Amino acid sequence: MTIGIILLAIFYILMPALILYFCFKYATLNKLGPVIIAYIIGILLGNIGILPSMGTFLNEFLVTNPKSSPEEIKKLLQDGLILDENLLSFRIYQLRDTLMSISILLAIPLMLFSSNIKQWKEMAGKTFSSLLIGLFSVVFVIVAGFFIFRESGIKDLWKVSGLLIGVYTGGTPNLASLKIMLDVDANTYILTHTYDLIVGVFYLSFLLSMGPRFFNKFLIKFPLPTEQFELKEIEVKKDFWGFLNRETLLQLGKAILMAIGILSIGAGLSLMVPESLVMVVVILSLTTLGILASLIPAINRGEKSFDAGMYLILIFSLVVASMADIRNFAGLTPALLGYISLAVFGSLTIHVFLSKIFKIDADTTMITSVAFICSPPFVPVIAGALRNRHIMVSGITIGIIGYAIGNYLGFLVANLLKMF
Repeated sequence: MTIGIILLAIFYILMPALILYFCFKYATLNKLGPVIIAYIIGILLGNIGILPSMGTFLNEFLVTNPKSSPEEIKKLLQDGLILDENLLSFRIYQLRDTLMSISILLAIPLMLFSSNIKQWKEMAGKTFSSLLIGLFSVVFVIVAGFFIFRESGIKDLWKVSGLLIGVYTGGTPNLASLKIMLDVDANTYILTHTYDLIVGVFYLSFLLSMGPRFFNKFLIKFPLPTEQFELKEIEVKKDFWGFLNRETLLQLGKAILMAIGILSIGAGLSLMVPESLVMVVVILSLTTLGILASLIPAINRGEKSFDAGMYLILIFSLVVASMADIRNFAGLTPALLGYISLAVFGSLTIHVFLSKIFKIDADTTMITSVAFICSPPFVPVIAGALRNRHIMVSGITIGIIGYAIGNYLGFLVANLLKMF
């Protein structure tokens, strides 16, 4: 069992290198993009039957008790509630959780070290406009969906609406908080959370594959000179394969140590706040300290820190995609799936329409949508897929604002809808 976990960990860590090698070697794969390829491989890994299934009981147990210890899970096995293969799947769950946390939390400062603060002033107005448009789109579609699905038989629909407002303006921490605030039934919470995962896979798959072409067809391009886009496109192969000289490795080692130090500070600060604010404090700390570090010329000019962050994003993408196990999603409520699908793709449609009217560029629209629908940790994934490091700060900032207001909005909207 332990050997299997070790082999899976090695796969997650080294597969991105293989992906990058084939992108380096084949122009067609490079055009598809390493993030998309990692996502495809992850989805295949999670659904071809190689890995053991959680089983319905353990899957639901972990949704309602995400902080369960190994001892608690072993007790479930002793009580005959789960099987040996379910215990193995729990250890895989722990491995994935660890890899996801480490990869994304180190990637954020690494990708921010090369930031150019001088350019942010030019983007501030459009970013704020996109934030307001994104908030309006999410709230409008979820409220409209409440009236559309009011007779569909979804239990406690007004509470579900509040959950969706929270998770699609903030993130999973808001979903968990609103479960308590609105006294949501455990089964309703599990179904909502599970369908959120399913729809999220399709949403991210769309953005990572057809999204950039689709958005650029309808919206203006990100306001940077065209040659900068072309330069980044041409150099993407070389960017990922320029690590193997002594000077670059030394600079990269310093950047990684700096990122680890920043993560340690963020983790320390998170111990001083309530559990509901831990993720907000950690990400805000990483972002702030990463930006401050970028003001140090030696760090800002350092080579390959952004690309090292992108390698970690590939690990994150691979792990996240492999968690979409369709074996856990059978026999659920179609109306709820329809409502959540409408919330995600309906808000995206309105967001694009309003961005067209208010002349918001394609990349800012995408990053705003992802910051709300998927939360800040997914911002670097889309920034990497777009090969646009300039939108990371605005995306993470939008996501943190969403975390901050998600509980308030969710609770308020839910109680207003309860009157109907």
